[in-house]
Amino acid sequence: MELTEKGALDLSAMLERREIGAAELMQATLDRIAAVNPAVNAVVSLGDPDDLLAAARKADDTPRQGWLHGIPMAVKDLANVAGFPTSFGSPAMPTAPAKSDDLMVARMRAAGAVFIGKTNTPEFGLGSHTFNPVHGTTLNPYDAGRSAGGSSGGAAAALAAGMVSVADGSDMMGSLRNPAGWNNVYGMRPSWGRVPGEPLGEMFLHPLATSGPMARNPRDLAALLDVQAGPDPRQPFCLPQESFLDRIAAQVGGRRIGWLGDWGGAYEMEPGILELSGRAARVFEDLGAIVEPVAPPIEAAQLWEAWLGLRAFANAGRLDPLYQNPATRARLKPDAVWEIETGRALTAPEIQRLSLIRSEWYRRAAALFDSYDALVLPSAQVWPFPADWERPHRINDTEMDTYHRWMEVVVPVSLIGLPCVNLPAGFGANGLPGGVQLFGRHGNDLGLLQLAEAYHQATDWPGKRPPPLS
Repeated sequence: MELTEKGALDLSAMLERREIGAAELMQATLDRIAAVNPAVNAVVSLGDPDDLLAAARKADDTPRQGWLHGIPMAVKDLANVAGFPTSFGSPAMPTAPAKSDDLMVARMRAAGAVFIGKTNTPEFGLGSHTFNPVHGTTLNPYDAGRSAGGSSGGAAAALAAGMVSVADGSDMMGSLRNPAGWNNVYGMRPSWGRVPGEPLGEMFLHPLATSGPMARNPRDLAALLDVQAGPDPRQPFCLPQESFLDRIAAQVGGRRIGWLGDWGGAYEMEPGILELSGRAARVFEDLGAIVEPVAPPIEAAQLWEAWLGLRAFANAGRLDPLYQNPATRARLKPDAVWEIETGRALTAPEIQRLSLIRSEWYRRAAALFDSYDALVLPSAQVWPFPADWERPHRINDTEMDTYHRWMEVVVPVSLIGLPCVNLPAGFGANGLPGGVQLFGRHGNDLGLLQLAEAYHQATDWPGKRPPPLS
């Protein structure tokens, strides 16, 4: 097996035993990127090869800092990495390299990661199709005419294509789940508060997005979460430090899994999505778990109403400085302007009403998890669509009335900050990959990782590699 096909923990063990050197791994990584990245455009802002090899040789000559020591990593282009530009996929952003690392990046650097560049994302992470006017479109390694999803589409495609062995991502509306499903890898949205963001600006009103790990197996997922997670005393609502990797192996027989399907018909699904997702859920029956259907615990329309407003409220707060400046406003894509203007138009009573819906859903979900260890939904309502589309405008005969309505299936998790792992679910009759969301009670990240590990041992869908790309 080529080095670039191995998992991150396997590579880490080889580096620790001195079976390979970090410089050797870096050269293999750069060779792989040169061979396949032109076909998928997942890695952007790649560093100078000579500088990267020098950094790898330095890693070879210094004591190990952590399990990521010497592992090449590319960070999603929404986070700052010292020495690399942070474009957000937008021409409205400066092109100068970042002067310092974001908190999560600093944690990965402290564990020994060697940063090689960035992974592509939609402009400001808006939309689940990775294209932007700065770096272009990221394509799906399993079908280079199709979308890689988003907004962590570059990270998922780079993993699937063997350009990195583990990756970070972020998730407001499915961005660690939809692209993971479409690229046949694992992506984890941790419980909100598990991986703190930046200690900047307003920190109380907008708990929707979070960063998290992506990998080709759950053990690598857990190992990276161990690095990313942990409280920051400068930020509220952080969860306490836990160790996930050393507890990931567990018997899952007897655990109860609820299958939510299409939420009682509320979520339109392209043909084959429910069948693929249902087969994935039934894998847990073979593992001794109890799997049974669950009726919708709350009206999907209520969740969508709350999500539409609260997401716009959060995005307006985040992007308003760019909107207020006429020079940068003119360079924002229409979806960003729509989010900002929608959020700015909300009144305080409207925000309160939407937050009450959100709160009621949290209470109902908590009651549901008294009976179930995890719930399952598809990760997306459509298959990877043609890459030259901006987005799907309809599912079956149902018109999508916003740029992101076709991803409504991720809202139950996102709205209340639940932990969720995308499980690769295999391939449809069309040959395209799909995934399912396995989600649980807030704070029960470990239980989901244990279920994911048992599932992986029974399936190993990422072992079905993409077709040749070079």
